[in-house]
Amino acid sequence: MSYSQYRSLNELLKKHGFKFSKKYGQNFLSDGELLLDIVKQGGVNEKTPVLEIGCGAGTLTKVLCKHAKYVYGYEIDKSLAPVLGDNLAGIENCDITFKDIMREDMASVEKRIGEPYMLVANLPYYITTPIIMTFIEKSTLCTDIVIMVQEEVAERICSQAGRAEYGAITAGINLVASSKRLIDVPRTMFVPIPNVDSAVVKITFDRKKYPGVNKKIYRDTVRAAFLSRRKTLCNNLAQWLKCDKAKIEETLKKAEIDVMARGETLSSDQFVTLSSIIEKEFFNS
Repeated sequence: MSYSQYRSLNELLKKHGFKFSKKYGQNFLSDGELLLDIVKQGGVNEKTPVLEIGCGAGTLTKVLCKHAKYVYGYEIDKSLAPVLGDNLAGIENCDITFKDIMREDMASVEKRIGEPYMLVANLPYYITTPIIMTFIEKSTLCTDIVIMVQEEVAERICSQAGRAEYGAITAGINLVASSKRLIDVPRTMFVPIPNVDSAVVKITFDRKKYPGVNKKIYRDTVRAAFLSRRKTLCNNLAQWLKCDKAKIEETLKKAEIDVMARGETLSSDQFVTLSSIIEKEFFNS
């Protein structure tokens, strides 16, 4: 980050008397090259409507507006209104709503946009996983998610079965999308500087990836598989389905899964097969 950019952001915030809130976990980006890199590597173009969650001081918003068709922004902190009004003055392809996106109805948010769109977000780390899974499970129009996350979360999102980082969020995303790590972002790129490094990941939807699968039972199966990483898949499923282990072992054999396997060893293909058998044996009787 150059000195002039750092000074510019701080002067903007100081001008409006803005104070960073621990409650909202705010860390802003101002490096122009990084912001442009996020937009370009994310695939934003003049045909792309963008939903931005967590507009902050509007530094990313401003770059998005230069490249996107339109930017629909959500910002929870109303004290940023004068900062955003100043920073985005004269920009016409942008509309900021000062609300908590997590309290909004997904259908209403997507009706507002009215067409396929891309989600772009630089969020406090405590809310990133809930945001990702909300859009993975409920969105019908989102085509891509380009999001700044804590480095270890990026590793989980982009992991593969059998690795230590692989977990419920990985398998959940893999049902309807694929993910890719785009940019590594050191902590020094933020104001104020957080305690961890970050990464930008891109999640691209493919809602026809597993046609015919019962998404609810798939997700319930995945959640159950990771109830306790210390336990085998068999034990976790028996706890969820409230049945004896012998029946679960038979189910695993039908799915061609080792009865001693653990949840983190199963690919999304295996979870689809397993959840389909569970649906037939436990929910269609």
